[in-house]
Amino acid sequence: MKDLNTFSFLLLILLLLPLQESLTQELPYNEGTVWSIIFIRTKPGMTNEYFRNFTSNLRGEYEEGKKQGLILSYKLLLGNAANKDDWNLLLMVEYKNMAALDGIEEKWADIDTKIIGSQEQQKAGYTERSEMRETFGTKIVREIILK
Repeated sequence: MKDLNTFSFLLLILLLLPLQESLTQELPYNEGTVWSIIFIRTKPGMTNEYFRNFTSNLRGEYEEGKKQGLILSYKLLLGNAANKDDWNLLLMVEYKNMAALDGIEEKWADIDTKIIGSQEQQKAGYTERSEMRETFGTKIVREIILK
């Protein structure tokens, strides 16, 4: 009986060794910054108008966000839509980490008021941009840096 218990114990240890190794195994990457990605399709003939609007309105918000340390960077990527239900523009906003998103709405609201103005002015800008583009959704993703 004692030999059976010893054998069972040794067998259990041998079976658990690979599990222990996989739990302590180092990830093949480091975590990088966090990106908020907005998928946009500009309406026909409105792409340049959207960029003009972005430059005169939203750019100031993002630059202020950078100044205040709220964001690290932002980018616009333009491409061709693959079909009629696809986006042609990505707006990417880079944050230091996931914790930077805590309380983000309130922080952006302060910037919006400072740069754009009152709630009515902000709503007018949103309405104007809505006539130029359609938003398909937003994703939050983390950059990974392979080791």
